Amino acid sequence: MIKIRRLTYFDHPKLQKLISYLCTDDNDKLAKSLAEEPIGFLNAMLPLKLKFKSESFILIDKHEILGLITTVRTPGNPYKINITRLIFKDNMYEIGKGLVKYVMEKFGEKGATSFTVTIDECHDELFNLFINGCGFRQCASETLWKIEKPTPQKPHLHWRYAQNSDSKAIAQMYNDEVLNIYKPSLIRQPQEFQAPVFGGFCDYYKTRYLIEECEKILGYFSITTSDNLNYILDITTNSGYDFEYSEIINVMLCEIARKKRAFYPLVKQKKYIKNADKLGEYLKSQNYNPIQTQQILVKDYYKPVKEEASDWKVFILGENQITTN
Repeated sequence: MIKIRRLTYFDHPKLQKLISYLCTDDNDKLAKSLAEEPIGFLNAMLPLKLKFKSESFILIDKHEILGLITTVRTPGNPYKINITRLIFKDNMYEIGKGLVKYVMEKFGEKGATSFTVTIDECHDELFNLFINGCGFRQCASETLWKIEKPTPQKPHLHWRYAQNSDSKAIAQMYNDEVLNIYKPSLIRQPQEFQAPVFGGFCDYYKTRYLIEECEKILGYFSITTSDNLNYILDITTNSGYDFEYSEIINVMLCEIARKKRAFYPLVKQKKYIKNADKLGEYLKSQNYNPIQTQQILVKDYYKPVKEEASDWKVFILGENQITTN
């Protein structure tokens, strides 16, 4: 009999068989989440707006784990759910679709209004699974550029750390820079630019920075890492002003280098921002390596409809990984 339920610590031995093909880092992340089971149990009991950690669910048939899906709410906007991991055995496509539909119904009933997944543009199976199988739509794309040999220099750019009190002004600047065609899906609320209340329990660590002039915010950039090795550098600047991207990136490299001797910086080029082409031209001129282009797929969810497990139809996908070494 097919059943879907939350992943628990006692599932670890059975889960090893399913994830044996994953890289060591992914195995370690799953093992860590299982080790934090008491915290995960508390998180599962909380209403959507109070959840502070990712949640994983497994599909079981005859005591065998056939698939796993992981979701996490958007910090500052609990009604936007991100699907961050989807694994299933062999080519059992129906398992993948069943897990996606399960989390949409589960969180839709709790008030979630939108679901997002970011996938590598090379994964045709993923597009079939989410777009044709689950009703997602292709929204926008992002490219990650790897800085092969980071050489931070003494910074000269004037900047400061962002505070929660800056969130409204940051959101206004950020949303103004989103191209109009993408605004319905990609604009952000001020709370999404605030540090999470339970930041110590999050699956990642993020530091936020500002560039301002006469108390007007002209730029916002951030550093995000989930493993203290790979660092995502994200830049958004006011398109009405000229900035030296080299100076902004150098500040972030210096910030990382203060804490880590070995690290892999990845600059995110958001194709839905007005300055996207300008940033892309700069990154190309520096011979940075575009290692991955990811498509953002979105599903708006207003009226959850329950379906019986016997009616599941499907598709497939695998683990979406970023390899920087």
